[in-house]
Amino acid sequence: MTDPVSNGLGSDCLAIVWDGARLHGLNAAGPAPAAWSTDYFKRKHQGSIPVRGWDSVTVPGCVAGWAALHKKLGYLAFEHLLAPAIEYAERGFTVSPMLQYRWAAQADALHPLPGFAEHFLPQGRPPKVGEHFILRGAADTLKRIAVSGGRDFYEGETAHKLVAHAQAHEATLALPDLRNYMPQWVTPISQHYRGYTLHQLPAEGQGLTTLMTLGILQHFDLAAKPSDHANSQHLMLEAAKLACVAAQEQEARLGQQTDVMAPNILDPAYLAECARRINHAQAQAGLSRQSAQSATTYLSVADRHGMMVSLVQSNHMGFGSGIVVPGTGVSLQNRGCCLNSPATHPREGVGGQQPPHRLYPAFLSHQSAPVMSFGVVGENRQCQGYLQALVRMLDYQQQPQAACDAFRWRCNEGLSVYIEPNMPIATQEALRQRGHLLQHLEHADVDCGAGQFIWRLGDPAVDGYVAASDSRHDGLAAGF
Repeated sequence: MTDPVSNGLGSDCLAIVWDGARLHGLNAAGPAPAAWSTDYFKRKHQGSIPVRGWDSVTVPGCVAGWAALHKKLGYLAFEHLLAPAIEYAERGFTVSPMLQYRWAAQADALHPLPGFAEHFLPQGRPPKVGEHFILRGAADTLKRIAVSGGRDFYEGETAHKLVAHAQAHEATLALPDLRNYMPQWVTPISQHYRGYTLHQLPAEGQGLTTLMTLGILQHFDLAAKPSDHANSQHLMLEAAKLACVAAQEQEARLGQQTDVMAPNILDPAYLAECARRINHAQAQAGLSRQSAQSATTYLSVADRHGMMVSLVQSNHMGFGSGIVVPGTGVSLQNRGCCLNSPATHPREGVGGQQPPHRLYPAFLSHQSAPVMSFGVVGENRQCQGYLQALVRMLDYQQQPQAACDAFRWRCNEGLSVYIEPNMPIATQEALRQRGHLLQHLEHADVDCGAGQFIWRLGDPAVDGYVAASDSRHDGLAAGF
């Protein structure tokens, strides 16, 4: 409720949960409406799925995801869990500087879309820093969701309001699309590194990037040099480039219907080959294109019983589609526009198709025991943020907050690398000598992501946890 520029009741969500004995993975990202077709988009939008508006909206999965998590793993009443969100919806909250900056950046583009100005531009403009904001209608919607165990969103009053609004704007979302939606429980995929195991949810393309990068770096002794040394940073940069390029190529192959077999990018032999391709003295070109900007809300939570939850929720691009359904406070994601990507082009706009996503909750274990629930938000910045934080913690034994606060970089296209200004000057110069084209960042949270980390110290009831929150973004580490 307090980060509407990134997520809302019409979001998707994904989660990894340690229940005290094993890991569970949940994918609550919905499919395209059944009536979507290539002919539909040719007729209405010259063949492409729009980036905003109702025809970019796929079935919102987050409410169903909440209900599924509660049914399988929860032990408090569902109404109790939603009570704080209902309170924020009724009473509102104070707008922070970072929130206001991101709010204002989207306002002009979204102003014309149905319901947006009415709900998110009070007084005809974005709220100012320190102003109070209430999202009208959201409290009543949350109350209906609470008493119905989430089903109101998919077959009750809220569902009917969503469908009526879609039909009024000549969109295809129908009651069966909502009623028939079910989140998927999935098995996390993993990669070993320095005796630990990183777990992520299975996903297309970029979902494997962090795992691949760590698999490449496993072949190098990073700790032989200090954490900020140019040698260590160069190896990470080159491994990240190789992984990002491999992920993009895999994504493209998914849509080319080719007989050429794609390599298994987590195969140890392939990772060793990639490691051998790294030139210690010379930067190599990386990405040929950048992913679209997006915004995400991430939560890491742990309790005294040992349960740990890593959860991502997102409207995809900031406020998402820009559609806000009157009387509900539901802002809807625009993940359908991802079906325009090269990976899905041959099946573009087919009803029931699952859009690709880049939502990556993460989890770290050691010898099958839980260690850390964590995440870094921000499209392909996630995988690079994961990498740099994990290397600092696992190779250099830095505390989570120290690893979180350290400078970051982000591979851009070709030889270009965005860097934060607190990278040591000597490191910058040495990287430039290797051919990296360094560019200083203006907004670190936008370009390098932001993370939240919870590291388990031992017996949760006795030893507790260490938590860290990224200063690049709104958020905090708190214990109760």
